[in-house]
Amino acid sequence: MKLTLADAAIGAGAVLEAPASITNAGALVVTGYSIDSRTVAPGDLFFAVRGERLDGHDYVAAALERGAVAAVVSRAKAALLPDAVLAVPLLITEDPLVALQELAAHVRRRWGRRVIAITGSAGKTTTKEAIAATLAAKFNVLKSQGNLNNAFGLPLQLLRLQPEHEYAVVEMGMNHLGEIAALARIASPDWGVVTNVGTAHIENFTEGQAGIARAKYELIAALPTAGVAFLNCSDPYVSQFGRDFHGKVVYFGIGPCGDPAILDVKEDISGLNVHFRAGEHDGTFKLGLLGEHNAQNAMAGLAVALEAGVPLDATIAALESLTPGSKRGEVLEIGGATILNDSYNSNPEALRSMIHTLATRPTQRRILIAGEMLELGEHAPKLHAAAGKEAADVGIDIVVGVRGNAQHLAAAACLCGVASIFLPDAQTAGEWLAKNLQPGDVVLVKGSRGVQLERAIEVLKTHITSSENQ
Repeated sequence: MKLTLADAAIGAGAVLEAPASITNAGALVVTGYSIDSRTVAPGDLFFAVRGERLDGHDYVAAALERGAVAAVVSRAKAALLPDAVLAVPLLITEDPLVALQELAAHVRRRWGRRVIAITGSAGKTTTKEAIAATLAAKFNVLKSQGNLNNAFGLPLQLLRLQPEHEYAVVEMGMNHLGEIAALARIASPDWGVVTNVGTAHIENFTEGQAGIARAKYELIAALPTAGVAFLNCSDPYVSQFGRDFHGKVVYFGIGPCGDPAILDVKEDISGLNVHFRAGEHDGTFKLGLLGEHNAQNAMAGLAVALEAGVPLDATIAALESLTPGSKRGEVLEIGGATILNDSYNSNPEALRSMIHTLATRPTQRRILIAGEMLELGEHAPKLHAAAGKEAADVGIDIVVGVRGNAQHLAAAACLCGVASIFLPDAQTAGEWLAKNLQPGDVVLVKGSRGVQLERAIEVLKTHITSSENQ
């Protein structure tokens, strides 16, 4: 949202200071917002936030050189900035990150329309895409980009709000208790969607999955009494979230509790055939996404759209137009084999679902390349081993564990009689694929973000290109 520097300073709780040579600095217009000096565009307001490894104050000069109209800096660091920086307007605050969050909350209040927030252990981004697509059949919708869903990313998404937007759809991620509550104070969501409660980030919760459920419930607790909670009744934790909520609850998912409800899902090589019921309507649609879990994500989109007054036909058409995001179930044809690239991230529940997707593929050899799943703490060996056994139980032919605790996954599959190997990193996994891949194979590549398992696919492509050019 465009603001004058004076408005931005008020919203951020900062003091605007400008050299005498710049007259009426408060009237300068901010057209964008950034915390990364490399992506600053002319007219942006740059926030010098401190991250885990870098301090934005070291990059204020670079941001201004790229055209930033001003910078938000901490009072403690302001006097230490280069003279060239002190020659431009600065917004002085105690903490630039807090100022970013305060300004985002200010813009959200000024905008004043409906914010829909989504959380869950898995499926947040796909659910966000489904909801945004179905709402866009009738409304002007802002959706958060990628998976920018934390204390840095969420405020930046809200600052993209424009007067013409009628809905905003955002994700809320967390790995500790209290994070979603803090994000909700910034975004003030009117409607909340919870996909599931799994074991992602379980190492940070002494209460295990019950603690994760408490953290996810913070979204529902933050909704106003006039709000709506959209809950996946297929999940044993989420299905209980509506008991103490005083607003409207809409359940979606599998079984009689849901409306809309999934009646049946059949997966083939092109996606999912979903048979559903919504009110008095019984129908089907084709979803071009892999993994039966995505049928439930689509149901969230259907539930929100119908509540918002989007016609059912338009909602179904929007769902059928969905395509996989980058590294989120992409189907690639490489060297005569099919690669299911789901390497963006992984957790036990999502991996289990995609293992079943791999098992449905008609082929002579099904190969699982499974990277380590992170942030599982003391539960990691058991959860990895369970995934390896699952792969064996559904008939996966070859299991490759990659890095760290994935050794337990490979070992469990081996004990069940499946050909298995453990490799130290994505580079080695790619080299293994290059040597062992055969035409007609189907390979699922999935691992936590930190494993960067997409690198294995790039190594495979490089080897094949090199062979073809010899």
